[in-house]
Amino acid sequence: MRMILITAALTALSSTAVCAADAKGGKDVYDKSCKSCHGVDGTPNAGVAKMMKVEMKDFKTVDLSDADIKTAVTAGKGKMKPIASVTGAALDNVAAYVKSMKK
Repeated sequence: MRMILITAALTALSSTAVCAADAKGGKDVYDKSCKSCHGVDGTPNAGVAKMMKVEMKDFKTVDLSDADIKTAVTAGKGKMKPIASVTGAALDNVAAYVKSMKK
């Protein structure tokens, strides 16, 4: 019985590690889909903000939840259109990457 419990616990821990978001993997997604507007380091592109007549958040200074980031990516926000190509693990990874920018 004890061996079964240990095996179950190890299986649960290993599956959690596999499902964890990967901020490094999220950088590739961010660079491809977000960087042109939100900047290399999360500092908004001033030219894009001016052209769109919007105020963008600096990712280094705001506290965004995973849900906030994922909703903005999948549903859009304000004048930002949804990014349909970012789904599943890539969505988790880009959320982790954006959160890693906060100082």
